[in-house]
Amino acid sequence: MKRCVLAILAVSAVQAWAQNAQPIVLHAARLLEIETGRMITPGEVLVQGERIAQVGTSVPHPEGAQTIDLGDTTLLPGLIDAHVHLFLHPGAEDLQTVEESVPQRTIIATLSARADLMAGFTAERDMGTEGAGSADTAVRNAINDGSIPGPRLRVSGNAIDILGGHEDANRFNPAQHVLSNATYANNADEIVEAIREQFKEGSDFVKMYETGRDVIRNGRFSTPYQYTEAELRAAITEAARVGKRVAVHATGEPGTLYAARAGVVTVDHANQLSDETMRIMREKGIFAVPTFAISEYFAEHAASPEAAQFLHEDLNLHAREFKKQLAAGVPMAVGSDVGPFPHGTQAREFVLMMQYGMKPLAVLQADMLNGAKALGWDGQIGALKAGYFADIVAVPGNPLDDISVVQKVSFVMKGGVVYRH
Repeated sequence: MKRCVLAILAVSAVQAWAQNAQPIVLHAARLLEIETGRMITPGEVLVQGERIAQVGTSVPHPEGAQTIDLGDTTLLPGLIDAHVHLFLHPGAEDLQTVEESVPQRTIIATLSARADLMAGFTAERDMGTEGAGSADTAVRNAINDGSIPGPRLRVSGNAIDILGGHEDANRFNPAQHVLSNATYANNADEIVEAIREQFKEGSDFVKMYETGRDVIRNGRFSTPYQYTEAELRAAITEAARVGKRVAVHATGEPGTLYAARAGVVTVDHANQLSDETMRIMREKGIFAVPTFAISEYFAEHAASPEAAQFLHEDLNLHAREFKKQLAAGVPMAVGSDVGPFPHGTQAREFVLMMQYGMKPLAVLQADMLNGAKALGWDGQIGALKAGYFADIVAVPGNPLDDISVVQKVSFVMKGGVVYRH
């Protein structure tokens, strides 16, 4: 399989070249019009610089244009993962944040970003560095200026959490004073202060832990909330002051209700939602991001039979609740929580969302259309349309017949630059 040298060693030069390069025409057996679900056969895309110039069954081939024939594949907008952790890798999550330095973890993050891009993910939202502070700002900036290959990124820096909360170092010897993986904020004033510091350091949005840890007793799911509705509103008001938004880790009630009422952009995980929460999310257009892939991975790699039983029970409960959420019209986005499982393998999330109740087209629309909105790039990415960034992937066969083909991306272009062919 050929991969452009530019993807590793000469990204900056090639991105500069893309601005003034000869036009590129992509030709494939099929092209998916994501908004309507119409499959265009054959499909062609004319790329000029970093953007799409024209799309159709046949597009102009300007003099000097390079034609790339991708054969029996389907052209899709670049994949979007709305929930990733570039600074995590498989293994003991709590220990790697203690044992590995921030520079080491930043190097790992650059490799993770490359792996995700090569798997077809051209845009991602990094949902917390888990103790590496604003190091994700440096990774995003290096990608943006062409120093390293990777997806377009929205970054949050550290997530925000309460003392003793979901991401605190609760299971270590207190005498060792092990640091939290998140930034402490225990009231509205501290939340605002933490957000201002993170924005100063370059974050694009705010990630907050609203619930945890989760418990299932006698088949009933429960999870404590961490912030009141008023505290969440304080965060959202502060973020909105500078045109930014807040996303929450929230698995159940009443935390999910507080988050929906306050007006977050996404409720990530969303294991169990009340009827009232689902109504508010539908009316406000708040996306649920189910992250089934991480739940499946943890259940299959549990440390003990007891843990495996709990994790499988939790996944099965979430799958049942997911059907209720779909029936209630809760809008979905696609996020995998990749990091604790290998980067570049997270397209499994598409398969699981279909397995648990969505049609293939609906999953793709949730990923590309809703994902673009969740990341704040609506009208720029998520569709193959004139004027959009030329973020384009090719997959074998027809994803409307077999969604699993998104796990077999064979061609990746981001911003008019070919990274995989």
